Amino acid sequence: MQNSVNSILGLQKSKLKAFKAGFALICLALITLVSNVSAAQLPDFTSLVKENEAAVVNISTTSERKRRPTVPGRPDGDDRLEEFYKFFGPPGGPNNPRGGQPRNPNRSLGSGFIIAKDGYVLTNNHVVDDADEIIVRTSDRREYIATLVGADPRSDLALLKIESKADFPILKMGNFDDVEVGQWVLAIGSPFGFDYSVTAGIVSAKGRSLSNPRTGNYVPFIQTDVAINPGNSGGPLFNLDGEVVGINSQIYSNSGGFMGVSFAIPIDIAMDVVDQLKESGRVSRGWLGVEILELTKDLAEGFGLDRPQGALVTRVLKDSPAEKGGLEDEDIILEFNGDEISRASELPQFVGRAPVGEASKVLVMRDGKKVKLAVTIGELPENPQLQRRGRGSSTQENSFGLTVGAISPQSNRELSTDEGVEVFAVADIAESAGFAVGDVILRMRGQKINNVEDFKKVAASIRPGQIVPIKVQRQQRSLYLALKVPADN
Repeated sequence: MQNSVNSILGLQKSKLKAFKAGFALICLALITLVSNVSAAQLPDFTSLVKENEAAVVNISTTSERKRRPTVPGRPDGDDRLEEFYKFFGPPGGPNNPRGGQPRNPNRSLGSGFIIAKDGYVLTNNHVVDDADEIIVRTSDRREYIATLVGADPRSDLALLKIESKADFPILKMGNFDDVEVGQWVLAIGSPFGFDYSVTAGIVSAKGRSLSNPRTGNYVPFIQTDVAINPGNSGGPLFNLDGEVVGINSQIYSNSGGFMGVSFAIPIDIAMDVVDQLKESGRVSRGWLGVEILELTKDLAEGFGLDRPQGALVTRVLKDSPAEKGGLEDEDIILEFNGDEISRASELPQFVGRAPVGEASKVLVMRDGKKVKLAVTIGELPENPQLQRRGRGSSTQENSFGLTVGAISPQSNRELSTDEGVEVFAVADIAESAGFAVGDVILRMRGQKINNVEDFKKVAASIRPGQIVPIKVQRQQRSLYLALKVPADN
């Protein structure tokens, strides 16, 4: 009996041992499988880099001109406008990485890449801007004095030309339309002067509009989390097929260094600029001649829309294509040449690419109805001028918390207008709506306000519970504020 029990126990132990061994093999196989799958999902960039790094170049410049002091993360010392749009060629170069007054001659450092075998090089305009001499260094450490073929500050692109008896290696161009959010991308450049450094990441967004007072918002940027730093400017952004899909151009930074968000110019737009620079040395863009504003939820409701969409026209410039084509203040542009305008910032991108001298189809919302217009697009001037007109009268207080009156002599001089009524005091719901002393009210509920009497008439027609869009001139800027009138209890 005891022998039978021992035999059974031995058999069970043997089975348990075999089970443990089998379970261990299964776990090992699963771990190996997971490791192989993970490794297969992660891209290998080595061959991509080897095949393309020879066409990426380092660009340095010299200039005898004295540059203004800069603060890291705040180019040109303007902390209100420039902080977000940090153009990141290092201030003063490697000898003066923290900004301040550089020594003479000034030195700038950036990246670029060769796009034609006969030596055309593409880079950022801010890398070579104001340069007296441009030096291009290739991966084999040869140096060439480059000629500036042309530059386009609005897209921050510059085309250079270097000469050699032999053909240069070139990069293959991709397509912006094929870029997908979430895909892998890779950058090659010279961050902080470290040549041919490689960084990788993913596309985190497409079509970002970065409105810059120097460049406008004519570029739908590719946003990535690729580590881009001073010196990467002008370098290529690759997809996994080794095609250039963008030119690294800007970063978001409070410190001057990479903070997880960088922006690249789509290659399609860049190559269009290249073609124009080769042909004429300058770039021509379409111009509509309107000042526009993004619609908030309250403004959209005030204009009768079910959601914020389109671009609200706050001003139509005198003698502009828009004026000649029939566009009016307070029109909401919903489509341009069949492309839907979801946000106001998209409109300049579509208009800028429209053929100059040809009619474009514009769909607007006007007084709650959709209106189709045909506008012949003009060429964007260097400095579009804003023009104003008008007249005024006495002072008026009202239940909205606004005290308004005729335009003061000081405002008349500053704004070059006496149209509308000036805000002299703000309280209650007007304060909540964002009104400020010194604002000039130009339109209310779609009607022009020439004087206090006009203001009184429109104010008297406003009923409790309504949202009233009001056009305001604040310094040199036009904007719309949504005045929400409380409903009766």
